Amino acid sequence: MALDNFIFAQCILYFLAFVFGFIAVVPLSENTEDFGGKCLLFTRGMWQNENITVSKQRFMVEEWGPQSACSFITFVGIASLILSAVQAWRLLFFLCKGHDDSIFNAFLNLLISSLVVFTVFLSSTIVSVGFNLWCDAVTEGGTMPSSCEDLQDTDLELGLDNSAFYDQFAIAQFGLWAAWLTWLGIAVIAFLKVYHNYRQEDLLDSLIHEKDLLLGRSSRHSSDLKTGLI
Repeated sequence: MALDNFIFAQCILYFLAFVFGFIAVVPLSENTEDFGGKCLLFTRGMWQNENITVSKQRFMVEEWGPQSACSFITFVGIASLILSAVQAWRLLFFLCKGHDDSIFNAFLNLLISSLVVFTVFLSSTIVSVGFNLWCDAVTEGGTMPSSCEDLQDTDLELGLDNSAFYDQFAIAQFGLWAAWLTWLGIAVIAFLKVYHNYRQEDLLDSLIHEKDLLLGRSSRHSSDLKTGLI
């Protein structure tokens, strides 16, 4: 019964991880398309006058963020999405058939879950820090009259579509951090499952040992009785 509860809880969490991964991947993909493949994260720039005679300012990008940052985040999101879907389907099958993982598979799931927890946490941190740096750049550290959210309604004249960048990364951050919490829960349950299996193995070994002791005592007792009769 306890193992069924573990499997059911894991199945629910894997489903949630799939949903949150989907929530994160979709806006990231949309932003990549809107920005023409340029990475918004960690981008540096400043507002400058278009020319000496005109006071109109324009945001000038000094250096776009590393493409590897956006690629890594998207890869982690897609990998988490696929892995959670596969695991949810597998555990649902186990739940319906009444099967369970072996001790080795349970330990392997713990290692994989721990790795995913680390990578999703790293991706979430990259998104949060990188996006904050972008917002600091476009708002000049908060000195601009418009907020970062308001500036998505302003054409930055960068030759790309910046009409939804704030919403996209706000949703992506929510999806990634929620996915991280979900994978953390999956890792905790995986650890408890391994611990439960380990305790069961210890209990089984103890029972076998007690059985051997009882059989040994019984055989010695029978031998003593035979000796006494002789």
